[in-house]
Amino acid sequence: MILDLTPMKYLRLAIIGFGTVGQGFAELLAARQDWIRHDFGLEVTLVSVANARDGFIYHQTGLDIPMLLELAASRRPLTEHPGVTHWANTLEGLTTADADVLAEATGTNLHDAEPGISHIRTALARGMHVITANKGPGALAAEELFALAHQHGVELRMESTVMAGTPILSTISEGMAGAQISAIRGILNGTTNYILSAMASGRDYNDVLVEAQAQGYAEADPTADVEGYDALAKILILSSLVFGRSLKPGDVYRQGITAITREQVQRAVANGQRIKLIASIVSHPGEARLEAKVAPVELPLSDPLARVDGVTNAITIHSDTLPEVTVIGPGAGRLQTGQGLLADLLAIAKTS
Repeated sequence: MILDLTPMKYLRLAIIGFGTVGQGFAELLAARQDWIRHDFGLEVTLVSVANARDGFIYHQTGLDIPMLLELAASRRPLTEHPGVTHWANTLEGLTTADADVLAEATGTNLHDAEPGISHIRTALARGMHVITANKGPGALAAEELFALAHQHGVELRMESTVMAGTPILSTISEGMAGAQISAIRGILNGTTNYILSAMASGRDYNDVLVEAQAQGYAEADPTADVEGYDALAKILILSSLVFGRSLKPGDVYRQGITAITREQVQRAVANGQRIKLIASIVSHPGEARLEAKVAPVELPLSDPLARVDGVTNAITIHSDTLPEVTVIGPGAGRLQTGQGLLADLLAIAKTS
């Protein structure tokens, strides 16, 4: 019998943004606490949670996750958790509370990335590791934030920002380390893929959109999805993390799916093709520029992306040593996105 004498690691965690994603992450932590302790030698203590309504709460010895989830489900204030210190202002709480890792799970804002970017800047400057599912900071300020993390000797990870828990960033950075990536193209928005998949069966855009909203696949205001802004944000993140080049939103050609008609989709089907909203980045040899775009494309059925239907996401990576690698998986969801955050947390624990 071999004894594992590796010392137990301890991480104190704060979650800012306790909506669908934040709660999904907390639920996974609670469900897998014993497994994380046994298999990873890691004790994770959730000490802080914040949301827009209740502000920031902190408990020195740890919050009761099932109690927090029950409070959130019943729409009761998180401040009802016994023994907490409370700050109405989240940044004040984050500046004061004792935590090692921040999980930033507030909503994406592609205008100025607030409030998430301020949360991340504050945490990094305090010497906290950061994991995030918020696309705004990575899309608009990745270079700045990674430089800040390096300056303070901590990690910033954002697996969940591109394909939720489907491991695309780690696949490229670790599994394809050393390969020269020449292009990335993918289906990065589940809402538009759901709509186009249904239209391929003969249905009308407006009818499918209403259905997608009823099933929770599309927001009441679906603009970010159907006009391509969500996929654009993910392209900006991939540009920075994969190609090491910061693009601005205006550098990416963007066309959504609102002008696509049922007749166009049916014509493509008749020709043995499928219309998909494709987000792509191409690096041209010998040129500093990247060609980035989000637009509907007619794909032959021989293309692996053509056969990806429903809310599923997929990315095909082109490189010199591995000419074509396609990763397919969920691109959204409560537990799916929480899985991406959990994977980032465990990756940090391995190296810290």
